[in-house]
Amino acid sequence: MRYRSLAACVQDLEKHGHLIRIPQEIDPHLEMAEIQRRVYAAGGPAILFERVKGSPFPAVGNLFGTLERSHFIFRSTLAQVKKIVQLKADPTALLKGPHRFLGTPFHAIHALPRRAWLRAPILHGRTTLDQLPQLKSWPMDGGPYVTLPQVFTQDPDKPGAMKSNLGMYRIQLAGNDYVPNREIGLHYQIHRGIGVHHSRARARGERLPVSIFVGGPPAHTFAAVMPLPEGLSELMFAGLFAGRNFRYTIHEGHFLSADADFVIAGSIDPTQTKPEGPFGDHLGYYSLTHEFPVMQVDAVYHRKDAIWPFTVVGRPPQEDTSFGALIHEVTADMVPVSVPGLHAMHAVDAAGVHPLLLAIGNERYVPYGKRYPQELLTVANAVLGFGQASLAKYLLIVAHQDAPGLDIHDISAFLQHLLERIDLRRDLHFQTRTTMDTLDYSGTGLNQGSKVVIAAAGEPIRSLAKEVPGDLALPAGFGTPRVALPGVMTVQGPAYTEATSGETQAEALAQALTPQAEGLTGFPWIVLVDDSDFAARTLNNFLWVTFTRSNPSHDLYGAGAFTDHKHWGCTGPLVIDARIKPHHAPPLVEDPATTRRVDALAAQGGPLAGII
Repeated sequence: MRYRSLAACVQDLEKHGHLIRIPQEIDPHLEMAEIQRRVYAAGGPAILFERVKGSPFPAVGNLFGTLERSHFIFRSTLAQVKKIVQLKADPTALLKGPHRFLGTPFHAIHALPRRAWLRAPILHGRTTLDQLPQLKSWPMDGGPYVTLPQVFTQDPDKPGAMKSNLGMYRIQLAGNDYVPNREIGLHYQIHRGIGVHHSRARARGERLPVSIFVGGPPAHTFAAVMPLPEGLSELMFAGLFAGRNFRYTIHEGHFLSADADFVIAGSIDPTQTKPEGPFGDHLGYYSLTHEFPVMQVDAVYHRKDAIWPFTVVGRPPQEDTSFGALIHEVTADMVPVSVPGLHAMHAVDAAGVHPLLLAIGNERYVPYGKRYPQELLTVANAVLGFGQASLAKYLLIVAHQDAPGLDIHDISAFLQHLLERIDLRRDLHFQTRTTMDTLDYSGTGLNQGSKVVIAAAGEPIRSLAKEVPGDLALPAGFGTPRVALPGVMTVQGPAYTEATSGETQAEALAQALTPQAEGLTGFPWIVLVDDSDFAARTLNNFLWVTFTRSNPSHDLYGAGAFTDHKHWGCTGPLVIDARIKPHHAPPLVEDPATTRRVDALAAQGGPLAGII
């Protein structure tokens, strides 16, 4: 099925039992978002909200809520797109099996954007910002947001569809100091394509035209999150994935997606900013209020029978987890081509994506004698210079030669493999003052923090323990040791109140463990947390707490720590201080009154009965 519109997708999903309707009026203030989160958590269907309070437009959520449904939506094009990517990665594949690629050249013609010369569907009508569904997902959010936007910009130096960027950036529709129906906030993280265009517009002293597409064929939404190389337009990928050329029109000087359900058109001033946020984000915390560009809105267009698509972000996994899985599925063949020596990498969703990146690389520099990380460090440096992987905070990399069958998506097995081999005296490599993900507040300031590469290669040097030693002695104020994973212990400590005392507490734990190091060889990692039972209860809890609440340069300690010619290491366990710090953003918590309202919808006879 190759959808020409979002409505066609909704009808197809409903026909095949993948979508339910909610006819009752639902409030976009917290209620729609909680329904979306709970239906997603239950593995439920897509949801069409027929009556959105305060808006004439219906809304649809959880479209991509399962990988299976994403496969269903793209069932007509996914296989051909994979073949095109495979040929890009290995052109000789065509010679090896030409019969497998017979239809590929014909599918590739959909890559070229096409201008719609007849009246485009998007020009059916105009509306105002306040008539759009005012979706607010979390209680502390600064206002309503567009959560599935496709933000379109062109290169001011080389305008045109083929040099454009289509990205999914945060859009605040109202609140704060924005002029109602005239201004919206545009938040983009560092290392994003729109940043290049904004920078060039600033250099020219010009406003940057921006068009925000919402809806349209689902392939257009997916294209906006694809990590494509700079200079390669996502419009091309949108056409490939839709199986239909991306259609656009130019109207009143604005570039419009002809098939979108809505387009918000305007421009951003080269220098003007206003406070944007807070916003409950995908690390599981609020990103706080900061200055970001302001978009002046000239017009809001919509097609006939327009539907407003939305998602909700929060502590993973959420619906964007399915996006990540599909992206990996499509791009896996390109990873070894893009970074020589790299076999696979996995940005761990449960840890908030950028905080933790796993990688498998080659270690071939010395093919004789004892193997230890050498080529791996070369590969790691290349990974940290590769697109959005450059935002990784913890990069854990192991040698392919040690376990050719190791599955990078089996996180427990990967960590066990690394912890069995890591030499903490040698294998920690820091970048102490560098960039960090805009949404990560564990660092020293906005976009500021550190990184650590933890590399392991060679034969195992320890067996990992699965039980807490009976003679473990912890200092006063520390307790509740729990085994989170083989070789990993969580320890509950006193609340972190301010930097000086907090660092002293973590150092005291490391020093107390130093004389016990011989009995702790099976625990190379000890994680200091606020709630040890919670952190050790599930793998996802451990990953979320450990990697979203620590900054490597400030929060890694060690039993028997030393510095040798500016290289830091330790002879005993590595201590990771993953307690909540005063400068961290608050975690996301549902509103109890909203939860009760959604519970009522799930009661017998309600539209969500048997679903959540």
